[in-house]
Amino acid sequence: MRNVDLTPLYRSFIGFDHLASLMDRAAHNGKQASYPPYNIEALDQDKYQITMAVAGFSEDELHIESENNTLRIKGQKDNKDDSAERKFIHQGIAERNFEQSFQLGDHVRVIGAELENGLLVVKLEREVPEALKPRKIEIGQGKLLENER
Repeated sequence: MRNVDLTPLYRSFIGFDHLASLMDRAAHNGKQASYPPYNIEALDQDKYQITMAVAGFSEDELHIESENNTLRIKGQKDNKDDSAERKFIHQGIAERNFEQSFQLGDHVRVIGAELENGLLVVKLEREVPEALKPRKIEIGQGKLLENER
């Protein structure tokens, strides 16, 4: 993989240095875990959904945490020693622990999660604050300085 030098961008963009660290993390994260399999869907312009196949995990064994624009989903099986009691001829269902992280965009928050039929569905929504939404500026509809009489 090629390295990208973002230094020229720093001369003309202010406050976007976190993008460089995100890109750097993505480039170095070439060995991203493929277990468990998951889908990421855009349901609407500002609504998203992550569907993760977590067969064999109960709600108590799944932990979802959102912090600093990072969503972490962990699956931790109870350490029951069933292997002495159970003898598999073929074991195709992986019941191993996992941790999957997703980098969320600005103002994207988790609004809920459901577990049904072995699928964990995490719903996300982008909520842009009112102060950041575009607003129309009227021309000549007021004084430039509030203290001016």
